Amino acid sequence: MTINRRCAFAMALLASVSFATGSVAQEKTLKEKVVGTWILASITSTKDGADIPQPDLQGVLTYTADGYFHFVSMRKDLPKIAANDRTKPTPEEAMAVASGALAYTGSYTVDEKTKTIHPTVMMATFPNMVGTNQQRVVTAISADEMTFTNPRTATGAVLNIVWKKAPTVAAK
Repeated sequence: MTINRRCAFAMALLASVSFATGSVAQEKTLKEKVVGTWILASITSTKDGADIPQPDLQGVLTYTADGYFHFVSMRKDLPKIAANDRTKPTPEEAMAVASGALAYTGSYTVDEKTKTIHPTVMMATFPNMVGTNQQRVVTAISADEMTFTNPRTATGAVLNIVWKKAPTVAAK
């Protein structure tokens, strides 16, 4: 056998062993990649080409393997309710919480070709969102970071959001 034939034979043997043992890695689908819990890292907003300042936010987003999602976002400076009873805020406290926090949940699908997540809102702290079909265009994703664009908010702004994968919680 010549050296080239030996090399080809060795490569073929290695490939067949890798295939037989399942060690050939398959690229995950976008849906498989988005599943998990993500922590808000940064958000920028533009409208008509101009930057819109964003408050200091914290947030979390979870996509489940069975097609559901949960989103919670709030300002880091939300006031405590002086009465220590969430049903008895002052008018100022109520306004700050209503305008500074957003949560919604529902189902989602993924369009692999366009790299778009399509959430359908089933419940929301902002009732106008219920029943809406949304879009999140994934512009980058890795095992520990995801960036997507929300191209059409209710206010006409475009949001660019960076998420970091939440660490796995150790079993107790």
